[in-house]
Amino acid sequence: MNQYRQDFPLLRNADFVYLDNAATSQRPDAVIEAEKHFYERLNANPLRGFYDLAQNATESYEQAREKTRAFLNAKSAREIVFTRNTTESINLVAYSWALERLTDRDEILITISEHHSNILPWQMAARKTGAKLSYLFCEPDGSYPEERVRAAVTDRVKLAAIGQVSNVTGRLGPVALITELVHQNGGVVLVDAAQSAPHGPVDVQALDVDFLALSGHKMLAPMGIGVLYGKERLLEEMSPFLTGGEMIDSVRLYDATYAELPHKFEAGTVNAGAAAGLGAAIDYLQDVGFARIREIEDRLTSRALSGMQALPGVHVIGSDRAEEHNGILAFTVDNVHPHDISAILNDDRVCIRAGHHCAQPLHKHLGIRSSARASFYFYNTEEDVDRFLESVAGIRRRMGLG
Repeated sequence: MNQYRQDFPLLRNADFVYLDNAATSQRPDAVIEAEKHFYERLNANPLRGFYDLAQNATESYEQAREKTRAFLNAKSAREIVFTRNTTESINLVAYSWALERLTDRDEILITISEHHSNILPWQMAARKTGAKLSYLFCEPDGSYPEERVRAAVTDRVKLAAIGQVSNVTGRLGPVALITELVHQNGGVVLVDAAQSAPHGPVDVQALDVDFLALSGHKMLAPMGIGVLYGKERLLEEMSPFLTGGEMIDSVRLYDATYAELPHKFEAGTVNAGAAAGLGAAIDYLQDVGFARIREIEDRLTSRALSGMQALPGVHVIGSDRAEEHNGILAFTVDNVHPHDISAILNDDRVCIRAGHHCAQPLHKHLGIRSSARASFYFYNTEEDVDRFLESVAGIRRRMGLG
């Protein structure tokens, strides 16, 4: 039995196998209790009242910000903006940075592996500014050859937006090389860390990226809390994405002065309960340790990949090396629709994802319409993998295909 499984109430006595961790993780008791504690003991509107309860609520909220700063190794808590999720974080940059700075002489570079949340905002920005949206295309195994990256980063690229880990192939994106090349041309880089932050250390200073977005719900925290990291000098220059309560210093009849960072980007009543949960999630992950998390995930992924490679008619998307999947195994089964794969596994009480995984351009580039996806986290077990493999092994027979 996995020693961490007992910390997760939904998994403790579950009769199902949960392998949809790339979509959202489960929550441990510590996170649930932290959010519960906020509403039972600290519930007041943060950042607004001067009475003790409100001050305590504010302290809890800002403690979560400081934990997030340390988690990402940002220089200052002023560089940490709380949002709802990765999608909102990316949109904030698209509206507040890109729309005000890009012109029809510029390019936006993204990869074909991106989640729709890191495609649609840039389509919008390109339409509104006249900038050209350019794509970097991967190999069938999800990798990006260095010469192709270098050729794609022209002196017109003023913004590159790239996922650190693909939610389909599990491959690492060429973040370091793109960042180096784009910075040489005076451009900025945004990294989508939604799939990487739950599984390994993310150091924004070492990466030297300008913006980084992540979602709490993929890394044990409650839904509804996300993070945008931005270099302070860039955030200072940007206009607020949303306006209204709390993000102001003073309001006059026809104009206003905005609050200091990071509050000018956090309009309205904040999600302080979920922020407390995010802080507890960070504590939990650091207690487990990313080295241990990686060890477990690599072992489970290797077991699953080896088993799938031995099954006739089953094709794993991406690399044939388990360590390059980062816990994500998307796959197809000959002559079986992914929705049917998911339905059969559901009958066996195995939970996986089926569809295009919000990555339709990548699927089309790889020559498939959709796929099934199993994704592992450190609370999964070898027994989970074996139940998954047993179910997958019976798919073609149960579909009457032999």
